[in-house]
Amino acid sequence: MELDLSPRLPKKVYGGDGGSYYAWCPEELPMLRDGNIGAAKLALEKYGLALPRYSDSSKVAYVLQGSGTAGIVLPEKEEKVIEIKKGDAIAIPFGVVAWWFNNEDTELVILFLGETHKGHKAGQFTEFYLTGSNGIFTGFSTEFVGRAWDLDETTVKKLVGSQTGNGIVKVDGSLKMPSPRKGDREGFVLNCLEAPLDVDIKDGGRVVVLNTKNLPLVGEVGFGADLVRIDGHSMCSPGFSCDSALQVTYIVGGSGRVQVVGADGKRVLETHVKAGALFIVPRFFVVSKIADSDGLSWFSIVTTPDPIFTHLAGKTSVWKALSPEVLQAAFKVVPEVEKAFRSKRTSDAIFFPPPN
Repeated sequence: MELDLSPRLPKKVYGGDGGSYYAWCPEELPMLRDGNIGAAKLALEKYGLALPRYSDSSKVAYVLQGSGTAGIVLPEKEEKVIEIKKGDAIAIPFGVVAWWFNNEDTELVILFLGETHKGHKAGQFTEFYLTGSNGIFTGFSTEFVGRAWDLDETTVKKLVGSQTGNGIVKVDGSLKMPSPRKGDREGFVLNCLEAPLDVDIKDGGRVVVLNTKNLPLVGEVGFGADLVRIDGHSMCSPGFSCDSALQVTYIVGGSGRVQVVGADGKRVLETHVKAGALFIVPRFFVVSKIADSDGLSWFSIVTTPDPIFTHLAGKTSVWKALSPEVLQAAFKVVPEVEKAFRSKRTSDAIFFPPPN
């Protein structure tokens, strides 16, 4: 059966006045299930609160738009109340309790990418809500709730019966929500738009990589992530992950062309992508992108903490390492053609500016 790698948009799972939750479905994007990858997006309106929940999967959250507040509670630790804004990346290990709140006019949009190999469903996050109409309180009997929290029956019924929202609620504007605390961001958040660049190619592109040095919780999450931005008409050189990692890519902004080549030299994907689309590159497949005039940016996770990539163009490409005689024989060309091929792209860049 042929692979369908076509980029997909998410489907709305639930929502209301406070906002909506969207997810990519394994039924429409089988690579999610095959690679044990989950992908979802949260969009909160003003005063929208994503109720406290924990997940069966480790994730990286990336703020696509807006600003707001997040609460994070590691096991047996105090709550961290964190200011979040566009460009922030937050690593969230499975089982960690988190809530999200938007008190601004601009919609707050957060992307979640993660692994589901320890989850209940391959390719899909399962959320466990602490409160709400589908929260844990609604499942226990009045007796169990009363004995666990030392409450009388009347109070238990009020507590459970008042929870009518499902996943997301809209908070009364007069309610004062927790304010972010100075220092709580440290070690929990990395702003990819402000962080030092790991790659910076003039008129080509820029990369910020999330790792255990700049975001310690990445080590607990167990996979890497990066934000890549390339300029108008620039190219991200063909390359592949040589350590059996999947690349899960969400288009943050701009637009451009993508080609993916798999086994037997077969082009398995040729498409035009724009903001909002998600696609997955299988293990060892070669991918390359060319931006349109408005540039192209994407946020990716790679399913290994320290990914290793082999680039097929530029000074450090594998072609530069192979013997000239081997290339002449393999391509079946004369030395002059092999020399011309090898002498091009002498920089060590992975992004190539548009031709002059």
